[in-house]
Amino acid sequence: MGQTASTKRPQVSLEQLSHTLAQTFAQKCYTPLELYCFNSVFRSLADSESGLRYWSEATLCRFLELPDALGVGPVVFQMASYLGAFPFPSQAPAILTGEALLKVVTVLTERYGVVVKRAGREMWVREIYRSLAVFDRGVQRGLDEARGGNAAIGHGGFAVDMPEDDDPGGGHEEDDEELVLAALESMDAIEVFKHGEQKQTSIHRHIIPTDNLLKLIELLLLIAPIDPLQSVSELASDLSDERIEELRQVAGYIMSSFGVIDTPGVIYRTFVTVVSSSLPYMFNPLRPLFEHFLFTKDFNANRTPDPVSPSVETHPVISPPKVVTDPEPILREPGEILTVTVLNQLSFFIKGSSLFRRLRPLYNANKHGFSMGSFSKQVFHWDAPSILLVSGRLSPDSPSTAHERTLSDLLPPKRLPSSIPESLSSTTRLIFGAYIPLPWKQTHKSCFSDPSTLLFQLSPVHDVFPASTLATDHVYFNKPPTNPAGIGFGTPIPRQSASYTHTHNIMHPGPVSLHLDDGLEFGVFTHHAEGGGSFRASQLPGRRGRDWQDRFEVESLEVWGCGGEDVAEGQRREWAFQEREAEARRRVNLGTQDREADRELLRLAGLVGGEMSGGSV
Repeated sequence: MGQTASTKRPQVSLEQLSHTLAQTFAQKCYTPLELYCFNSVFRSLADSESGLRYWSEATLCRFLELPDALGVGPVVFQMASYLGAFPFPSQAPAILTGEALLKVVTVLTERYGVVVKRAGREMWVREIYRSLAVFDRGVQRGLDEARGGNAAIGHGGFAVDMPEDDDPGGGHEEDDEELVLAALESMDAIEVFKHGEQKQTSIHRHIIPTDNLLKLIELLLLIAPIDPLQSVSELASDLSDERIEELRQVAGYIMSSFGVIDTPGVIYRTFVTVVSSSLPYMFNPLRPLFEHFLFTKDFNANRTPDPVSPSVETHPVISPPKVVTDPEPILREPGEILTVTVLNQLSFFIKGSSLFRRLRPLYNANKHGFSMGSFSKQVFHWDAPSILLVSGRLSPDSPSTAHERTLSDLLPPKRLPSSIPESLSSTTRLIFGAYIPLPWKQTHKSCFSDPSTLLFQLSPVHDVFPASTLATDHVYFNKPPTNPAGIGFGTPIPRQSASYTHTHNIMHPGPVSLHLDDGLEFGVFTHHAEGGGSFRASQLPGRRGRDWQDRFEVESLEVWGCGGEDVAEGQRREWAFQEREAEARRRVNLGTQDREADRELLRLAGLVGGEMSGGSV
């Protein structure tokens, strides 16, 4: 305001601004060696047309070694073509020139924070969404009808996703280019998303096609453990038909979180809600994948040298540093529940640094026995976090066997429906689990707790229930006659009093809780939408506000220790100590001639026998 024409800032094209940002990224986000490596990689594989050097979809997919069997190449190329126009969505799809590809790498490796001030994880997730989404006329119609007061919203109620501050007219009186220029000059490019291009690129008018997201999730499940020095081909070396089927099955469980059964895709609000609540680390593998651009290597693309770029011939190749020792396998030995694919699924909400090459099998019920004694002997003395996984199938509402009646007698009459239709109960495998950050122990009077405890479900829907601040009854391990007897999460241990009746033996599950009976034969998962217990209720769009209870027969139960070989060695030392102590107690002689009488006295004193024999806890 008040500026004359002579003092007004000169108009700058979006191409010039995009070039300025790319140069800023190059100068501030990379070391000279990294930048040299990137340029070497780009030039060695670029096509050339009319003097323009660029990468095609085939070149990008070949360089990243994306498996053809997953069909994810077009999805990744769409993401790159969108991010190549960063921060101007209206210019997408972009031709993947050197500058455009550098912006793709800068965004996906999250290096932009040096330049884009105040840019956090939310902005990164939003750009991931934008790169996958396409304009959807059904969403636009829903918004238009909502603005006109029409309650009939298209595409399953997309009006709930309408932003309150969306400009109905879409008009922009201010000079968008000047705003962008000021943002770039101050190195505060985040302002572009606040003020620019809303009319053409409002995120609330777009949708991610279901099939595209499914294919990307399959890729992320495959490459979850990847690091910048590791090629995708190493992780895809065992990509058999069975492995592909497992990837698609687990990806289907994750897609169920987005509630896409009756919709053509995922809208922005649903995407953000699900990712933030249940899949916070799902897109992390993109970072090391695109850091491959920062190392040159012998890459046989069956291309002849380009005489226009002699630098490709004269500059030496800089290879990634070689790992001296062979790395430990991602998972030493698969379990009945925990496979490599399920492990990668866990890394979508538990940091991979706690999982990959760190898990040790502690307990497998089908191997060690379905008993609390076997469980405690194998799991206790693990002085680090652990993960419990349990799988099974729904029990019938009307018990038909003695075991089913025993479980039914321990629970209040069932009033909540199951989470899945009865017609699918016999064929659907339920998988629940918990992340326990503290060592296990007996809980006679109170649960043991930590605010980082997690309760989760992996199948048939991926869902995570973090610890709440309303209660601290996170984990219990009780043998009879303590109530509740068994293993569980989220149910408080009742206080005993002289006035309790026979109903004291009935277990009352917490609002969001998992309970396994003391025989480890049956399990109960309870979900009350109002919450109020030790774990938060589901935030998934298709589950929020729903109550259910799944009673199931346990087929497999596993506990895995997080902590690596050093913790495993500590547990072995403790086991050896316990065995020596137990053996010493067995050899005690009170000085009489009757060894059996001596042993009976020691048993009555609680020094041998029962829980003290054999060194078990």
